[in-house]
Amino acid sequence: MSLSVAALRRHVVATQGYATRTRAAGGDDVAEAIRRLSAVQLDSISTVARSHRLTLLSRVGRYPTGTVTALIQAGRIFEYWAHEACLLPIDDWPLARSRMLSRPDHPWWGDVIDRDPTLADRVMGEIRERGPLGSRHFEGGPNVSGMWNLKPAKRMLEALWSAGRLVIGARDGFQRMYDLPERVIPDEVLGAPVPGEDEVMRRLVVRAVTARGALTEAGVVEHWRLRGGVAALRPYVDALVADGALRREEVEDGGPPVLLASDAELAGKRPGGSVLLSPFDNLLWDRPFAERVLGFKHLIEVYKPAPERRYGYYVLPLVVGDRVAGRADVKADRKAGVLRLLAWHPESRRRSAARDEALERAFVRLARQLALEPAANYPGRRSSA
Repeated sequence: MSLSVAALRRHVVATQGYATRTRAAGGDDVAEAIRRLSAVQLDSISTVARSHRLTLLSRVGRYPTGTVTALIQAGRIFEYWAHEACLLPIDDWPLARSRMLSRPDHPWWGDVIDRDPTLADRVMGEIRERGPLGSRHFEGGPNVSGMWNLKPAKRMLEALWSAGRLVIGARDGFQRMYDLPERVIPDEVLGAPVPGEDEVMRRLVVRAVTARGALTEAGVVEHWRLRGGVAALRPYVDALVADGALRREEVEDGGPPVLLASDAELAGKRPGGSVLLSPFDNLLWDRPFAERVLGFKHLIEVYKPAPERRYGYYVLPLVVGDRVAGRADVKADRKAGVLRLLAWHPESRRRSAARDEALERAFVRLARQLALEPAANYPGRRSSA
């Protein structure tokens, strides 16, 4: 018997653990959310807030600024490549270490270290002697040239991080502060055995499926941006299904089967409440799956010229229950201390008072989480009369 799309949708949304009521959280809650999600994507755009903060706010509620850096410095989480550059639980350091050893080249710039080993050694030496440094510490002024020219130094720092010779030791604002692994990663984790490829792949598959509730094989590939695509992944999936670690289920729509944890139960009730999501939220990483299961065609338009945008610059999808109900173009006006809703695009053209109320609740909650006031003229706002 195949799964219904409705049951699959409820399960996938419920697995995300969205906080649809006001909450206050601390470092333990944030670390646990990152562990449960397996990875939280980082992005530099701060139109509303950094993407990782929006993703975490939507799960744990309001938490103090500086929490993520404190967790990095305490050796409880780290930054590395996953779906993109992500926050990861420290227990997954050995999995990342396997990638560092097998794929040391930077994914964008290639063998930067091999092309200029002298610069690599000098950057490492500066950090070893001076402590954690950011790219600004290597910038050259108008009369400075050579090794401290910004572009090659910044690329070298990122290449050394990608190769595992440096780690992110903190964030200063949003700028990475690079440090030596032995000064940041706990000894018992740093010295842990690096698993072989078979174990790495099996653990990555299980981590992705558990974190997302259900995924196709293509979705697992997208979750971690794995090389070789589905063809390379399938032998590991087949082995996990045969061993009973995962199960493979057909879906009533006839699309690709989905993978679920062996003990997953899909009979749960429909999730309640409403929440605004980062455009880079984990729920939306696999866009074909989001369209298939949620009926939502996700667009990220921040990289498009303004005249080509359909919905706006930084658009937050609104989840109501187990559905995406619309798209909110939102901007934080920090100077005025206000969160503004610039435009609202409901998925359905039918007017709905319940949907407007759900938008209001999610918008007001997000404003409070960001220590801002909700703008008074947003669409759907109920009259105080």
